[in-house]
Amino acid sequence: MTITVDLAAAAASPRLNRLLELLGELAASGEGRLARGDADHPPAAADPSVIRILTGPRSVQQGDRVVPLTRIEYDLLLFMAERPRRVFTRIQLLNQVWGYDHAVARTVDVHVRRLRAKLGVDTPLLTTVHGVGYRLADEARVSVEH
Repeated sequence: MTITVDLAAAAASPRLNRLLELLGELAASGEGRLARGDADHPPAAADPSVIRILTGPRSVQQGDRVVPLTRIEYDLLLFMAERPRRVFTRIQLLNQVWGYDHAVARTVDVHVRRLRAKLGVDTPLLTTVHGVGYRLADEARVSVEH
């Protein structure tokens, strides 16, 4: 279903402002998409190389697509995105993301591989630092929206 709201240049009423707030909340929850444009310039599709992490609804969007992630995949991506340019060992990630460090360290490798497969962006998302661990790639286009 698509809802089009034609807004004139005049000031919006409180009821219209509330409607726009509710539509924004719906879009932020991942249940819909809010696109702004006009009749002469319809909204363009979102860039598929940009990954948006929405912390309220705990969802991830890649372009216009909502990416289904497990709890751990989401937490791992959020943890790395909030700490760019830092390298983390597998043990550090197990401790910070999983909440314990007594699991097999290769568990992190499996989740990183799954994240890469699900997001499949042209530029690398998570970079392997051989002999150390992982970091968010410098080229990664990730935004965290609280």
